[in-house]
Amino acid sequence: MNYRQLGTSNLKVSQICLGTMTFGEQNTAADAAKQLDYVFDQGVNFIDCAEMYPVPPRPETQGLTEEYIGKWLSARGGRDKVIIATKVAGRGEANPGVRHLRSGPRLSRDHVLKACDESLKRLGTDYLDLYQVHWPERQTNFFGCLGYQHGGDDGITISETLNALEELVKAGKVRYIGISNETPWGMHEYLRESVVYGKPRIVSIQNPYNLLNRSFEVGCAEISIREQCGLLAYSPLAFGVLSGKYLGGARPAGARLTLYERFQRYTNDRSATATGAYVELARQFGLDPAQMALAFVNQQPFVTSNIIGATTMEQLRSNIASTELLLDNEQLAAIEAIHQYNPNPAP
Repeated sequence: MNYRQLGTSNLKVSQICLGTMTFGEQNTAADAAKQLDYVFDQGVNFIDCAEMYPVPPRPETQGLTEEYIGKWLSARGGRDKVIIATKVAGRGEANPGVRHLRSGPRLSRDHVLKACDESLKRLGTDYLDLYQVHWPERQTNFFGCLGYQHGGDDGITISETLNALEELVKAGKVRYIGISNETPWGMHEYLRESVVYGKPRIVSIQNPYNLLNRSFEVGCAEISIREQCGLLAYSPLAFGVLSGKYLGGARPAGARLTLYERFQRYTNDRSATATGAYVELARQFGLDPAQMALAFVNQQPFVTSNIIGATTMEQLRSNIASTELLLDNEQLAAIEAIHQYNPNPAP
């Protein structure tokens, strides 16, 4: 397993991070413990979760993901060997999916402080290695929206949110901070305020990045590299679509897109066309399509860690094995040719 510096922090995180949003929905506590044991035996030292998990978010299951991780930590011990990242939910008073969180989560001081304390309790720890803002307070283009439409109520300022995060850092509850689902402007604003006002500096940004959605390259990649604020890439397999298992309209039993209608981001016609091309390319080179897709993400210079998620141990073993695959120039050129023909079909 390779390890990379997390931004300007003193943490070195594994090239693969275990995403856990299925814990408590598709995976039981026993499943979670088995996955966690396996990945740490493989050298993975980085776990990502969120207060709103599992997904799909429901009041009945909210917080189970962190609770399962907390139980595993308590049983296994060695908290100092584990790098735990979690997130405070963004604005959600109008979002029925997260309205059960504090009657609609906001990124105000009170909400951020309370959310952190509740996550610490569920995780059974007294500090978080990385605390991330799950999505912006303001109305902007994220969660599949490319075009920016200005206007509306910006709500809580980034300054207030950053001040709250600073309180948590000073209290020793949080070591480092990061952002998620952010735009180039938001990324720049967090960095600017840290310099101008002497606030904690963000060390990471967690955004979607995969063969069907390379929009991060357009505005954020340069900032990420120049400002040492690495990408924690989520959905590297586009909800499993890039494995090829959904091609031809297939819906395997127990698969995420089979179980939940909400996951439609990567299933449009252009995505299916691009996916078919990537899967065929992988087979031409004798590669597993999912491992090729993950290896592509692993090799990007702005990626610090690749967040993989799996519901079965077979998927998990295959995903981690992607670290052993290094795509050569011919393979990368062939991938680029498909991208140029059908760029970002699922932003």
